[in-house]
Amino acid sequence: MTGDARLLPWTGSEGKPCYLVGDGTGHVSRVADTIESVQLGMADDLLAHVADMLADHRATSAQLRFLLARMSEALTDVLRIAESRGARLPVPACEESDDNDGLTVPHQAQL
Repeated sequence: MTGDARLLPWTGSEGKPCYLVGDGTGHVSRVADTIESVQLGMADDLLAHVADMLADHRATSAQLRFLLARMSEALTDVLRIAESRGARLPVPACEESDDNDGLTVPHQAQL
């Protein structure tokens, strides 16, 4: 993939990843941004539901399995979004250092 390829928040046939090559300003990029936003919102809502279910000691194993399946789907979506966004971050320039690895993170990014 080139540096301009974006991992999209959906998969193609047989669950294979889909990529978009472009400058990030077109219609498909805007659709992908919207879908990512929806997916992140759904994951956030699901987390609130998880807290409620875990506090309810009357929750059945079938309910918990259903919840776990939805959590697995949401985590898959969130990981794909993180991978896509991480791949689009600029690569910081490394500086020489006296450390064993010979590299450091640029000063402004150090914690």
